[in-house]
Amino acid sequence: MPPRTTPTERQKRLGSELRRIRTAAGVSAEFAAGLLGVDRGKISNIESGVRGISADRLRTLACNCDVTDETYIEALVEMAQASTGWWERYRGILPQGLLDIAEAESNATRMRGANTVHVPGVLQTSEQAMAIFRAAVPALPEHEVALRLALRAERQEVITGNRAVPYVAVIHEAALRMQFGGTDVARAQLQYLLEVSERDNVTVLVLPFSHGAFPGAGQTVVHIEGPVPQLDTVQVDSSHGPTFLHAESQLAKYRAQLDLLESLALPPEQSHDFIRQIAQQL
Repeated sequence: MPPRTTPTERQKRLGSELRRIRTAAGVSAEFAAGLLGVDRGKISNIESGVRGISADRLRTLACNCDVTDETYIEALVEMAQASTGWWERYRGILPQGLLDIAEAESNATRMRGANTVHVPGVLQTSEQAMAIFRAAVPALPEHEVALRLALRAERQEVITGNRAVPYVAVIHEAALRMQFGGTDVARAQLQYLLEVSERDNVTVLVLPFSHGAFPGAGQTVVHIEGPVPQLDTVQVDSSHGPTFLHAESQLAKYRAQLDLLESLALPPEQSHDFIRQIAQQL
């Protein structure tokens, strides 16, 4: 397989999993290269995501590293397949991090997240998303704002489309009271939250100001569950773009953090009433 100039987050993740498998088994890169019939340098490139790996070679490596979880192995084989998702239409015209988010969401089996200042992207109206994009520094050109809106709309299919996945969103009261785009836009955003929370696969939980301190304050976190727990990913937003975390300790930390936030938040029906009250106050 030819080398990649810029591997995607999914390709890099596959490589890191293969490195973890190899090192956990005490197998050297030189020995792995001999097993797969490639030179030592290609092992490094495979493990960094710069080069792909065939299904047969992946299974050979897993077998010789004593990996017996067939579901995990087949999930890795699936990751090794060429990616041809809808997000590829935006490659080269939007930052890769945005495409990596879309790809991760499209392969999710379940999602949950916590937001303090913004309504989650997959729950934003186009008007609120536009207001947020236009507040970026440096300012985004209008054509890029339009492209980001189009990408955001397609991303939302993950919870509203034919293959809608279960999604739990913990939203702090601060995010609900933000008036990005003005009062009318904010009111419409809250009304959309009420509507989308009626979907069987969507649960919206509100964390009121009255709860005081809570873990991860200020962060925007999304836990994207893969086909097996080992392939879960945590995505953390920042001004410079998304950060993807998947070390075992990191996954455990954010799973526990989200568990706690869900326990602190108002139950679904109370959250629904809380959102309606804020909308009526606008």
